[in-house]
Amino acid sequence: MPNYLFFIIFIFICYLLGSTPTSIIIGRIIKGIDIRDHGSGNAGGTNVFRILGWKPGLFVIIIDMLKGWIPVAILAPKFYLFGPISDLGVVQIISGFAAVLGHTYTIFAKFKGGKGVGTLGGMIIALFPTVFPFCLLIAIITLIMTGYVSLASIIASCSLPILLLVIPPFLNVYPAPLSIMIFSLLIPWFIIYTHRSNIQRIRNGDENQFKKAMLFRKD
Repeated sequence: MPNYLFFIIFIFICYLLGSTPTSIIIGRIIKGIDIRDHGSGNAGGTNVFRILGWKPGLFVIIIDMLKGWIPVAILAPKFYLFGPISDLGVVQIISGFAAVLGHTYTIFAKFKGGKGVGTLGGMIIALFPTVFPFCLLIAIITLIMTGYVSLASIIASCSLPILLLVIPPFLNVYPAPLSIMIFSLLIPWFIIYTHRSNIQRIRNGDENQFKKAMLFRKD
């Protein structure tokens, strides 16, 4: 099999892995509903958390993160030598983002999936393990202060390229390769695009808040 054809098949497999509609499956198993018909209408862990409770929500988030982590951490290192691209970082980026696109535009649910945050989070853990905890901390602080999961996701993604420049020298670890640095600059644009409706609702004052997460709110 030609290298390029093998690579295309490999990337499609990563897309199919990301396309597994975890939240939709859980919604049908637990309550017999299409999670996209309830709450925010989003097929992601946050909406499952809101509609079905924290246990199903946590399960969906973990599985969605694994959908992004597995292609980058396990599949790409095993199969990149058989493809036309010799740079492992580039192959990891392509395979991981294929899974993210699968989650966002799942072939199993008429290309209507989640926002891509959970799967992208798993991808970031594999690509940026030293930086991810700081991104998560920023997301948690934003959520506590505002109650908006969408805003927390956007701000955390925007902080990623900055953290990639600051954290490695601080921790005395190797800096991120150029390919990963460039990719980190594209991540915020993707997150902003998938959350464009949330941004509009925040501007209109209609966005749902996790008020239980707002530790400093005044009742």
